[in-house]
Amino acid sequence: MINLIIEHNGAITFNVKVLPNSSKTEIIGTNDGILKIKLNAPPDKGKANRELVELFSETFKVKRKAVIIVKGDKSRNKSIMIDGITKKNFINILGGTI
Repeated sequence: MINLIIEHNGAITFNVKVLPNSSKTEIIGTNDGILKIKLNAPPDKGKANRELVELFSETFKVKRKAVIIVKGDKSRNKSIMIDGITKKNFINILGGTI
């Protein structure tokens, strides 16, 4: 389970750890309360970040601009904000993944 999901003003914020250059793009679960994400894209010129935003946009049915990398733009450890969903919706959509 994700330890820290903050809900504020119609958005949620949470932490992720990305694993770029993976065989496929997927949400693989949690480790120490942080959501782990495999990304097929390399961490080159923002490709992995764009793929991460696209993954969350598709998963939570929000526009890409609603997904913001708040912290960790050049790091594997990131803080993500998604506008337009609640903590309850986030947990329901991820279901058994977290």
